[in-house]
Amino acid sequence: MSVPVWSRHGRPGSAVIAAGLLLASTLPTQAFFHNAPDLERGQQIYVTKCAACHGATLQGQPDWQTPRADGTYPAPPHDENGHTWHHGDAMLSDYIRRGGQAVLDGMGVKFTSGMPSFAGDLSDADIEAVLAFIKSTWPEPVRAAQEERTQAEATGQ
Repeated sequence: MSVPVWSRHGRPGSAVIAAGLLLASTLPTQAFFHNAPDLERGQQIYVTKCAACHGATLQGQPDWQTPRADGTYPAPPHDENGHTWHHGDAMLSDYIRRGGQAVLDGMGVKFTSGMPSFAGDLSDADIEAVLAFIKSTWPEPVRAAQEERTQAEATGQ
């Protein structure tokens, strides 16, 4: 006995519906019907990997612009009051992946960063999801400014 793909009324049969549900369940890091990161997953990753330093509400640590005795700075906010949005996506992804000090050393910047590397803990899709979550909390003008930086970074400007 065969399973009808389409019902006699021109509507999808149970096999088509089941296949669609199976496909939808295999897309954990991409929002359904879009090539966009999953904001809920990004928020979950942020809570488990980032919030201890950058704050549950992305507020950062107090006095984040003042160095500590060891030369490192407290974790900055990732909300619109911080400077995260002043950088393009490639820079932010690299900073998360390799850690702050590696990135700054590679740029020749004399600055002591306390940001660890998450290369072994987060995939590129995880990093993209976290950044998408952070950006989703910004007001539209801040998102637009950060997108301009991302585009400029991509074209080498």
